[in-house]
Amino acid sequence: MGAGHAGLAASHFLRERSIDHVVIERGEVANSWRRERWDSFRLLTPNWQARLPGHAYEGPDPDGYLTTKEVTRFIEGFAALSRAPVRTGTTVTSVRPDGDGYRVTTSRGVLACRTVVMASGACNRPVVPPSGEAVPPSVEQLTPFGYREPGRLPDGGVLVVGASATGVQLAAELRRSGRPVILSVGEHVRLPRTYRGRDVLWWMDASGVWNQRHDEVDDLERARRLPSPQLAGTPERMTLDLNALTSMGVELVGRLAAVRDGRALFSGGLRNVFSLADLKMERLLDTFDAWARTHDPEAGPPERFAPTRVPERARLQLDLRGGEIRTIVWATGFRPDYGWLHVPVVDAKGRLRHDGGVVDGPGLYVLGLPLLRRRRSTFIHGIESDAREVIDHLAGYLAVRR
Repeated sequence: MGAGHAGLAASHFLRERSIDHVVIERGEVANSWRRERWDSFRLLTPNWQARLPGHAYEGPDPDGYLTTKEVTRFIEGFAALSRAPVRTGTTVTSVRPDGDGYRVTTSRGVLACRTVVMASGACNRPVVPPSGEAVPPSVEQLTPFGYREPGRLPDGGVLVVGASATGVQLAAELRRSGRPVILSVGEHVRLPRTYRGRDVLWWMDASGVWNQRHDEVDDLERARRLPSPQLAGTPERMTLDLNALTSMGVELVGRLAAVRDGRALFSGGLRNVFSLADLKMERLLDTFDAWARTHDPEAGPPERFAPTRVPERARLQLDLRGGEIRTIVWATGFRPDYGWLHVPVVDAKGRLRHDGGVVDGPGLYVLGLPLLRRRRSTFIHGIESDAREVIDHLAGYLAVRR
């Protein structure tokens, strides 16, 4: 289910094994890329990493970053190349056990199948914390799904909550438009855009960090919940960390703890939050340097970056009724939506129970979730190996039940 890059990759390997299947898509091919991205969005990964089974970027700018329209065309091209049997405009309303398989009810009828591969993505619903309910009605609230560009927001200041890739990109865009911007910062992953003359994601790939398997990670649940790294896919390959935002005039405050009596309350301890992110970045750069000494001694010299600057006086509260802030953008993450899945495989926190994409239910599989089988699982270029291995397992499951 799902005709994004994950569902289409699964279809590719199912076709290779001559397994009859259909790809169900509620909208069009690459629907989330068409409908759920802001206007200036670009991939975090460089174009040379845009690759799917038998299909790779071949344009003139390998070191650039695809726009949403370009990503859509790329995935459409893969769907055509792989001749995926996609049924568009078909919404799945329920999946229930049925004998030795499943009954899949859709807006266009019912399907009976032995196995189900869920590839509907990890970002079906934006997460808005309960404190959003206490925000005064005079302040407009929206998520990245509702944001398009600064001109569509009410005049005045913006509070961006969350400092992942999405949060820092939107904070920067809003600040460049001339608006006052406050960024609420919690746990985050700091990375430079380039390191030793190459894109930092080249180092993630070459050093093997991105290839680390799920069963090699010490705290897998925590690793799967980490925010996306503070990166932006800009033509000039700029680093967009908190220091860059401070230099642009973005005000940094701590994690949003609550909204009470019309006031946003922020936690203290920014110094500790920043130090932890800086330390983790330094350790990762040390990993790259160790790899380079053995495998690429001609690489540029090692680099180190200034610590994240701590505001002299970070405010701990903000009056949301005073007019300083007219909009809140909740860049507080996303979660999958399993409301249609009537199989007891979702835990109390709404997370699917699976082992590397093999769901805790016979004949159920999932693709496209964070660190599904490897650290690169959620990226376009990371789906090929995940999909191949998951479909291998699916084929073995079917073989023993014939």
